[in-house]
Parts: sequence; C-alpha cells; structure tokens
Amino acid sequence: MAEVLAYIKSNQYVFAGVILAGSLLAGLVVDLIVIGVLRRLARKTRTDLDDRIIATIKKPVFLTALLIGLYYALGKVTPSETARYIADGLLTTLIVLMWMVAGIRVGKAVLEVLSARAESGKIVQPRTLPLFDILIKITVVGGAAYGMMLAWEVDVTAWLASAGILGIAIGFAAKDTLANFFSGIFILADAPYKIGDFIVLASGERGRVTDIGIRTTRLMTRDDIQIIVPNAAIANAKIINESGGREDDEMRRVRVDVGVAYGSDIDQVRAVLEDIADKSAHLQQDPSPSVRMRAFGASSLDFQLRGWIKEPSLHGKAVDELLTQIYKRFNAEGIEIPFPQQDVHLRKE
Repeated sequence: MAEVLAYIKSNQYVFAGVILAGSLLAGLVVDLIVIGVLRRLARKTRTDLDDRIIATIKKPVFLTALLIGLYYALGKVTPSETARYIADGLLTTLIVLMWMVAGIRVGKAVLEVLSARAESGKIVQPRTLPLFDILIKITVVGGAAYGMMLAWEVDVTAWLASAGILGIAIGFAAKDTLANFFSGIFILADAPYKIGDFIVLASGERGRVTDIGIRTTRLMTRDDIQIIVPNAAIANAKIINESGGREDDEMRRVRVDVGVAYGSDIDQVRAVLEDIADKSAHLQQDPSPSVRMRAFGASSLDFQLRGWIKEPSLHGKAVDELLTQIYKRFNAEGIEIPFPQQDVHLRKE
C-alpha cells in the first residue's frame, strides 16, 4: 500500500487523475447523500421554497466539486506559471458564473414566496417584486464581477478609482438613460401602478401594463399593440390608473349620458333605463346601477345611466351594449331623443 501511495505521489499525472477521481466521487456523494437528505426533509415542510432551492443548487454543487478537483489536478500537471494562471482564472470564472445564475434563481424563488404570502404593510408585495428582483440581480452580478476580478488578479482598487472618473463621464453622456433607470426604481418603489393594471397616459394611450423594466414600461392596448414608454416620461407625467381604486378587484364605473325631449314622461324614461341596466350582460349588480336626471339641457332633459363593470377592459363593450339597447328601447317605447335644431326667420324690410 505504501508503495502504491509513493508511486501516486511521484507521478504527477497519476496524482492529478486521483485528485480528479476523488472530486468526482465527492460530488456524487454530495449529490446522492446530502442533497437526498435535504430533499426528504424538504418534503415535510409546507412550502415548496426549500424544494426549489435544492433543485437549483443541485447541479452547481456537483459541478463545483468537480471543478475544484480539476483546479488542483491541473496544478499538478500545468508546466508553466502562465498556463496555471489561465487555467485557474478560467475555472474560478466558471464557478463564479455558475453560482451567479444559481443565486439569481434562488433570489427570485424567495421573492415569489414572500410576495405570495405578504400581508398588507409588508415591504415585499407583488407590486414591489420587480424592484427587489432588480436589486438582487444587481447585487449578485456585482458580487460575481468582483469575484472574477479577484480570480484574474485584477487590482480592484485601481478599477474602482477609474470607475469613479468614468462614471462622471458616462453620467453626462447617458443622462437620459440614467433618468429612465432612476425613474424605473422610483416607479417600482412608489408603485403608482403594477403589472396587470390598466393605465391611461397623458398622451391618451390606454392599455394593460405587461412589464415594468429598469428603463421602460410596456403596455398592451386593446388592439394588441405594444406601447413602450420610457420611465422618465411616465414619472414626470399625469397617469390615470383605472385599476388602482380597489385592492380586491378592478371594477370601474361606466357613465352613459342620454337626452330625451321636453314633455317626455320622466318616470317612464327612468324605468326603461333601469330595466336596461338590470338586463345588461356587462354591468355588475353589486354595486347596483343607478339612473340620475342631470340637467335641463338646451333642447333635452339630460339623464345619466351609471353602473360598474368587472374590469376596465370591458368599458368599450359595455358602452356599446348600453347605447344600442337605449336606442332600441326608446324607439319601441316612443321616447324621443332630440337633436339640436335652429329656427331661422327671414325678415323682409
């Protein structure tokens, strides 16, 4: 046995092969035993977070053990310092990149679980999820970049000093990009709207928010057209959030104005409008629709039919249905809808 050990130590290639085989065995042991035990323990918990974390780190743990073995094995057979430097840098970079991806995935899983279970007043909410997701990515990627610089023996202090000067130059050159970036952070933190909300821009465009990025916000209109708006433009403009009035639903009020001729039976008008509202396929009955007489107009008695729809996207369909039914029922009931008229008198002098 002693002779075998002596031979292994004396032959650098054999020694490197033993190290590599040992790292492979260590990775398999960790994968089969440690990860297996953790999975059995995770099955006893009520959340799937630990299962997702274990599934995410399973492959990186095995590959890290293998790459560490390869790192030491190459140290035994690499002939020159330059080759050793390149090999060490590449292997360390691979390990850092692998764990960077794993860290981002674990962070995302943690945020999703926290936001799903968040109570009112908690800092992690579904609406603030993109903000924390961006912060985690910046932190993990920044840490990975720092680790790779150390792997290649880069003077981090000099880089930081240079970055300060370079940052000033970039700040002036990319002020619009930076404005969009910080506006995106403020939008995610203040949450004037969230993904899924229907918003109306100051320019009149209206759509559902599909993504809140670090530079832009994306809207999908009712015509299935995507609008990409810079965050700085949104941060400095008036935005109407049609879904933001209620925490538990997106109900929105619909108002339909209609005028009837002077001399009409206002009780009949009110009864017809209330019946139309009750039979509407789009108006909600809780809160119940209502009819109000609004004013004595120049040529009509002005009424308004008001009700609630389930979500803002139904606004166009609801108004179309109500206007169609009003016109049909008024014709059937003999209720006149007046239109402006002018009498012109010609006088001969």
